[in-house]
Amino acid sequence: MSGPATRTQGPRGLRRFAGPRPPRPETCELCGVAVPAGHRHLVETEKRTLVCACTACSLLFDRPGTRTGRYRAVPDRYLTDPEHRLDDGVWERLQIPVGVAFFFRNAALDRLVALYPSPAGATESELDPQTWQQVLDAGPLAALLEPDTEALLVHRWEGRSGCYLVPIDVCYELVGRMRMLWQGFDGGAEARAALGAFFDDVERRARPVTPAGERS
Repeated sequence: MSGPATRTQGPRGLRRFAGPRPPRPETCELCGVAVPAGHRHLVETEKRTLVCACTACSLLFDRPGTRTGRYRAVPDRYLTDPEHRLDDGVWERLQIPVGVAFFFRNAALDRLVALYPSPAGATESELDPQTWQQVLDAGPLAALLEPDTEALLVHRWEGRSGCYLVPIDVCYELVGRMRMLWQGFDGGAEARAALGAFFDDVERRARPVTPAGERS
């Protein structure tokens, strides 16, 4: 009886390793505890990378006096400028081949960095940063931007435009989603639908600012 029992248990053991494995839960990259979906991120400023963080660790870097260290907590505010205007001529001057771009101020480089989603991921614009600065300074959001952790997200579609101040991690989330869904020259229908849903969510979360830069 030991023989059949051994043969029966063998395949089950092999199937246990050959079958699909459940995804590993994400963990805090500072202390190692499991973190849920929607957890906060830190920016490792020298490497310009995002770090997953649990609530306790993120709070350590979200206090006054911790905004100049190696790690900075990504805020969760969403703002929009209702008076923002970006006509076709200005957009063409910016030389962005798609209708989305985001900008953040890199503290280590002491300059503005402009990126846009592409099939290869986040692509950096080679345009003179002063040109971007002239466009962004026309509205109140640029003055509110926190270096490294927040971005100005610009969306241009069907002759209209929107400008939002958002957490920088959602911009990289958008880049990853577009890279995964992108098909053909213009991204394809699925990518466009995902882009529309993304901006619907941003619009729902965002609070308008006045010309003076204060939330209304």
